[in-house]
Amino acid sequence: MKHEPQNVAVLNAPASGGRWAAGEDPVKRQQILEGAKRVFMKMGFDAASMNDVTREAGVSKGTLYVYFANKEDLFSAMMDSERAHFVANIRTVLADDADMATSLYDCGMVFVTHITSDKTMNAMRTIIGVRERMPSLCQGFFKGPENLRTVLRDFLQRQAALGRVEIEDFDMAARQFLEMAGGGYFKLRLFGDLETPPSKEEIDYVVRGALRVFVKAYGTEQKCPD
Repeated sequence: MKHEPQNVAVLNAPASGGRWAAGEDPVKRQQILEGAKRVFMKMGFDAASMNDVTREAGVSKGTLYVYFANKEDLFSAMMDSERAHFVANIRTVLADDADMATSLYDCGMVFVTHITSDKTMNAMRTIIGVRERMPSLCQGFFKGPENLRTVLRDFLQRQAALGRVEIEDFDMAARQFLEMAGGGYFKLRLFGDLETPPSKEEIDYVVRGALRVFVKAYGTEQKCPD
């Protein structure tokens, strides 16, 4: 049975129908996370303080601690939010009813543009800086229950069910496509060998090359997008 979508305002309303209980307002929580992101990306984890976040987010210290117990909790929540947003974008790109090769191309473009951006580079360097003290955060960010690789793997499994690809190891195939599409840009950016993100034309060239190899290896009748 098909269910009609509910009104977003109703879904996001307080259960009581009145004011949000302390620490439960999603708009206020997002306001804090956005402020924290600006602070952490600018100052790094160690230099940033909860006071810096209160000023940037425009909330009181009391409000901040209602939502997040400490700086580690806030940082972890911020990274989870960023990952979830990126994964949601990739899931949208990998639509079931779209042409497979076009979907993979769009996925590659979004992926490489994201991982080579200044914002992602700052985030990765911040995470690396706290790895010794917060190993579970780093492991969760890269592995997580759902990430780019798992979304791509699930997409490929659905495509195989439709007869569009023949793949024995879906996890490996997803990794192969991402490695080829990445073109080594991530490491070059992370370690400073490439000071600015590659151009859209450069990314397009590498992603199309990765797609040609991938479709040649696994596709049954797909053609690469023009």
